[in-house]
Amino acid sequence: MIDKIGEFMVWANDNGWDIAKKSGLQLNLDSSIIARYKEIPNEYLEFLSVIEKCVTPNETTWFICENEFNNSSDTEFKWNEYELLSLEAAMEDAVWKSEITAWWDNHLPIVMSVEGGYSFYAIDLTNGAIVRGYEPEFEEVDKVANNLEEFLGLMMSNSIEFQ
Repeated sequence: MIDKIGEFMVWANDNGWDIAKKSGLQLNLDSSIIARYKEIPNEYLEFLSVIEKCVTPNETTWFICENEFNNSSDTEFKWNEYELLSLEAAMEDAVWKSEITAWWDNHLPIVMSVEGGYSFYAIDLTNGAIVRGYEPEFEEVDKVANNLEEFLGLMMSNSIEFQ
């Protein structure tokens, strides 16, 4: 997977993305992330240990990296912004809020976008697939790849386009 990450970094740089490699391979995710997501796929942990920042040229789509998960980035969006919006929409409906939280417990967001509306890519932690969701029903998703490596490959072949 490290080779695929390196290949992706070259591709992203060549395509004008704002991408930065971490200075070390140390990964220190906030304990709340580790507690909530106990089965984060190794390939994504590798990605997070290598890439510090990865943003499209027009700055409307970005990978959620360690700083975002640790709430120490300069982005206005929290890493779980779309979950928070869904919970806000559920208002006082405790059952609906519980369903939303349970859904997000099994879907780790990895890419956020505000290009043409809010959307995201997430890892379905039940099977490792990459799914895409859109507003207003963030929890209704479509599978786009079987795993992160395939997802990066689709991006590099322009089968999945980001602005």
